[in-house]
Amino acid sequence: MTEHLPPSPEATPAIIGATPEQPPGKYDSEVERLFGAGGPLGPAVGDFRPRRSQTEMAKAIASAIASQTTLIAEAGTGTGKTFAYLVPALLWGGKTIVSTGTKNLQDQLFLRDIPAVRNALQAPVSVALLKGRSNYVCHYHLERTLQNGRMTSRDDVGYLREISRFLKMTKSGDKAELARVPENATVWNLVTSTRDNCMGAECQYYQDCFVMKARKEAQQADVVVVNHHLFFADVALKDSGVAELLPSANTIIFDEAHQLPDTATLFFGDTFSTSQVLELCRDVLAEGLSQARDGADWGKVVTVVEKAARDLRLTFPQDIVRLSLPQIAPSSDFFPALEKLKDELDGMVAVLDKQAERAETLEQCRQRGLELQQRLGAWKFDPKAKVAKGEEAVFWVEAYTSSLQLHKTPLSIAPIFNGQREGVPRSWIFTSATLAVKNDFSHFSEQMGLGDEPSRSWPSPFNYEEQGILYVPTGLPDPNSFGYTDAVLNLALPVIEAAGGKTFLLCTTLRAVKRAAEVLRDEFEKRGLPFPLFIQGDKGRTELLDQFRKAGNGVLIGSQSFWEGVDVRGDALSLVIIDKLPFAPPDDPVLAARIEVMEKQGKNGFMHHTLPEAIINLKQGAGRLIRDEKDQGVLMLCDPRVISKPYGKRIWQSLPAFKRTREQQVVLDFFKNKYSEQ
Repeated sequence: MTEHLPPSPEATPAIIGATPEQPPGKYDSEVERLFGAGGPLGPAVGDFRPRRSQTEMAKAIASAIASQTTLIAEAGTGTGKTFAYLVPALLWGGKTIVSTGTKNLQDQLFLRDIPAVRNALQAPVSVALLKGRSNYVCHYHLERTLQNGRMTSRDDVGYLREISRFLKMTKSGDKAELARVPENATVWNLVTSTRDNCMGAECQYYQDCFVMKARKEAQQADVVVVNHHLFFADVALKDSGVAELLPSANTIIFDEAHQLPDTATLFFGDTFSTSQVLELCRDVLAEGLSQARDGADWGKVVTVVEKAARDLRLTFPQDIVRLSLPQIAPSSDFFPALEKLKDELDGMVAVLDKQAERAETLEQCRQRGLELQQRLGAWKFDPKAKVAKGEEAVFWVEAYTSSLQLHKTPLSIAPIFNGQREGVPRSWIFTSATLAVKNDFSHFSEQMGLGDEPSRSWPSPFNYEEQGILYVPTGLPDPNSFGYTDAVLNLALPVIEAAGGKTFLLCTTLRAVKRAAEVLRDEFEKRGLPFPLFIQGDKGRTELLDQFRKAGNGVLIGSQSFWEGVDVRGDALSLVIIDKLPFAPPDDPVLAARIEVMEKQGKNGFMHHTLPEAIINLKQGAGRLIRDEKDQGVLMLCDPRVISKPYGKRIWQSLPAFKRTREQQVVLDFFKNKYSEQ
């Protein structure tokens, strides 16, 4: 027998921080006309249909724009939130910055969504796309690489030729336009600039610089599309052009706003990496030999620094490590190796001090060396020192295969972000499909320092009860037990077969992705199942998704990067399997420190932080299944804690209102009926 979920909180609009009986807004009647059946959006956008949630959301955003206030807006999947914020922004937003979660979404907004809305409204607004400097080909670095670049592979030689040809034809210099060179090809590092090695106004190509052109266009445009990384990199580093835009902006819209706390934390912190040291050594050697060969034994100068950086990495023999500073044993080789690197870096900077006046490029290397010295010097934690409220930070180490990073991460970004929002009155809109936990926005609001700002939620137009089933299988062991992934796959195989492939298997760890790929490859072969496998890491995300859609019966296995921002409509995806509740790893140093502070304040760290964070992530994963009013499918949630733990109820109530079952046969019958009707 199929159990039914209690009515989902998404079933009715929720208004928090505002009264439901709001007076009609200044633009309400115009919004009704624009989004109504006879409005201009229908003819301009092929599949546009009036949706009450979308219209009401657009009214709320128009009202926030008119009153220059803040709005936190959650809109269920299928509401059409992009148009709900673009229409008021293009008509009444003044100078508007739209910040998105990813570069892919940024391109989609700029190339597709904004032109469609602008044409429909006949709105006379200019639009610019602004990305980080690593996205634009640099004339200077391309020429330098063509002259003296030692390519490590034949592919890179071909890619360099393509980039050189592209430079002669492109107007924007944006590497996204050059599909023939993969986005992650190493050659891009040699032909783009960084904040450290950009020559600025001294560069002979300054007038033609694509970064400068993009920033100039952004200055002059009515609407500027950026991404969260760029926005916060700028706030922290003043290096993206957003700083110049902010003073004149009337409206700032964050789409995929649930990503903001993590992105902001990344940029409001400080990171020192041994790979930055090695890059600096490479440039010091090249510039020293070409600009001041007689000034020093450059090979010797850089070799000792490179060795010290590599020795620091080797103090942790494991491949991947995440430890807070207090967790590192005082007797560890790490501390002497850290001092050794400081000394050797000081020595290299002293040589650069004497030679820097001989060339602008050597002066740049000196400046980079000084900045690395400063970051390395600041990475120390004194437990006795008194720290001002709002400036508390976690000091921690992260080791990768070939590099080591020293992080200083703020415990809370709320005070810093609040500082950014002070000053000129403007409208701030935060929107996503997943900002609330059971209609409670306090977790997101507290993280961002938004206090009692108005929060509203609009339901998805999808009929979840008719379109899908939420299946929690019985008989699974504890998720932390040995062999758990194999137990999940054992229960998943009959369901994958019944679904005819068409599956996303979303895992919480890369180890589970690897194990699932091994097991399913073997089982598909044994059982003669013709389902192509697509494994995260084998190819880029976009390429994997394109191949999955074309296959029509594929099984895609992925971790975090496939839980959100992925849109597969129609019959190619009918089953989403989630192996475990996406709780953050307990050894995360920043999480541990935040929970410790909460516990000291008398709060329950798990209920106040860990659980809400997991629910928001889970809602994102669950949101991959139903992307259209005609989609049908099954969400298979394999973690028994959803049933066995007291907090499971809170998770149920935050998920879409699918029919629910614990019986495999109900799911097999669902697929049997689905395919017999086609």
